[in-house]
Amino acid sequence: MKSLFYFFFDGFKHLYKGGPSYYAWVIFLKIVMLVGLYAWYIQIRDGLQVTGMSDHVSWGFYISNFTFFVGVAAAAVMLVLPAYVLHDSDFSQAVLLGEGVAVSALIICIGFVGVDVGRPDRLWHMIPFIGNLHFPESMLAWDLIVLNGYLALNSLIPFYILFCKYRGIKPNNKLYVPFVYLSVFWAVGIHMVTAFLYAGLTARPYWNSSLLGPRFLASAFAAGPAVIIMVLMVIRNVWKFPIRNVTLDKLAMIATVAAQVNLIMLGSEIFKEFYWPTEHSQSAQYLFFGLHGHDALKGWIWFSIILNIIVTGFMMVHPIRKNHRVLPVLCLLLFISIWIEKGLGIIVPGFIPSPLGEIVEYTPSHIELMVSAGIIALGIFIFTCLSKVAVGIEKGEIKKSQ
Repeated sequence: MKSLFYFFFDGFKHLYKGGPSYYAWVIFLKIVMLVGLYAWYIQIRDGLQVTGMSDHVSWGFYISNFTFFVGVAAAAVMLVLPAYVLHDSDFSQAVLLGEGVAVSALIICIGFVGVDVGRPDRLWHMIPFIGNLHFPESMLAWDLIVLNGYLALNSLIPFYILFCKYRGIKPNNKLYVPFVYLSVFWAVGIHMVTAFLYAGLTARPYWNSSLLGPRFLASAFAAGPAVIIMVLMVIRNVWKFPIRNVTLDKLAMIATVAAQVNLIMLGSEIFKEFYWPTEHSQSAQYLFFGLHGHDALKGWIWFSIILNIIVTGFMMVHPIRKNHRVLPVLCLLLFISIWIEKGLGIIVPGFIPSPLGEIVEYTPSHIELMVSAGIIALGIFIFTCLSKVAVGIEKGEIKKSQ
């Protein structure tokens, strides 16, 4: 117990060590979080009427971001699987940081779900033994369980490993490796359950596709490694942490293949919708070409697809993908293209037109954008803290005093 106290105390103390750029970064994130908190206060005070959502489009920017960041969290398995299961030494230095990305992304997901609920104080109704979780018949209950379970796994595994390194002892494989195997399957589960949550809504034919789950996974394994690559390159340059080039190259290859698969599945969906269109194709018609003069998302989706094709094409060229000056730019563009396609391009069109044929378009309000920025800043702040402590322990800057 005493060692545990000093572990947290030394880690917390290490967070205050840094140069002017580090403090400026932390202060910036805190300012954005405070702005988001104030916007959320306005939303709670005045209700969801301050957002761009309505009775017709009841899931908007919040749930779009939730869907996307679930994929970012699931992508940590691309580091966990080769490092722990396949014993690939190229991933050993980066795996704990990848799990930190997963933890931060899951906190972002939970934050977006929390603000999307008009009355978050009523969430106690879903707490087991106090309220009614409606498990197993409710897909929302499944989603709640897999998200919190994956958060626990990706928090406890690196905590145990770092705590052992802090004490100068070797981690006992029997105590954490079984949970590593469980987290690999759980990573796939969190995204498949999220896809089933949408695909199971029969009144929304745009989501009634057997490819929705695999598409979610393909896009996750493209955007997620892209985020991890950018994070690892920043940490390597700023904190001088030894991330090997071969680790970045392998992650870039994973992102490239997943991006290709994602484009193939997207093309299959487009063919299905437009080769022989029916009344159920109207949501896709609205998204890609507009419907009865309404085309708010048409420019966004075409920009996303064209950008995705161009970036994937560049990443397929080995000399370009292995150029570490160009790679972070390609990863950022891939991240943006999938964020648009998987977020606004999947969630919002599912509500347009309504089951009664009404067309009500959606544009996020400034309140939604401010709240969203605050939630994302919270996730980045948490990752900054986790990664700084993890790097400190790995480099021997934080260790138990003898």
